[in-house]
Amino acid sequence: MTLQELKQLVSLGEGRTLEFKHRVPRPERIAKEVVALANTQGGRILLGVDDDGTLVGVDDAAEEAFILRQAINDWCEPPVPYHTNRVVIAPRRDVLVVQVPESPAKPHVVRKANNNEIAYIRVDDMSVEASPESVRLMEDDMRSNGLSVSFGDAESLLLRYLKDYGRVTVAEFARMADLSADEASAILVQLTQADLLELHAEREEDFFTLSY
Repeated sequence: MTLQELKQLVSLGEGRTLEFKHRVPRPERIAKEVVALANTQGGRILLGVDDDGTLVGVDDAAEEAFILRQAINDWCEPPVPYHTNRVVIAPRRDVLVVQVPESPAKPHVVRKANNNEIAYIRVDDMSVEASPESVRLMEDDMRSNGLSVSFGDAESLLLRYLKDYGRVTVAEFARMADLSADEASAILVQLTQADLLELHAEREEDFFTLSY
């Protein structure tokens, strides 16, 4: 990547596939950003760029790359593939471009204390914790390949509701159909796998719509 190409990229601003960092933050934080990109549609992290888009650079790109590699190796599970590109912006000042492709091995998670693991995804310009439904869909991205769906009262009620109101959350569906949250979630995931519904990830609460 050339300096001009970098400036054009930065001019787009942070978004679903682009994140700015002054330098590599603490390991857990950068692992979260890397995992979120890998679990969504991939993207770039620019190390040496302020939140406002100012190119400040890092003074030791090799050290930043080493810290990044250690964080990904220690905190991401399974390992996330990525590659880096160094762009010189001034003498002894570089921007490290970290390219993270969408991963075929998702969901990736960040390892936490007490053996806790959390998957993250990108929503707009933020990396947020993935909902249980998002994680299940990443784990079993079958879509309509040989998947049969049985329709009962709950499924029929759901489709009628969506035709009238356009969107529904897990909590709303559980309440209207008198189901537990787990039962409602399972039905919504199954219908999404069958390509009848579409999941929309949000910062606060995901929702589902008809996919046709």
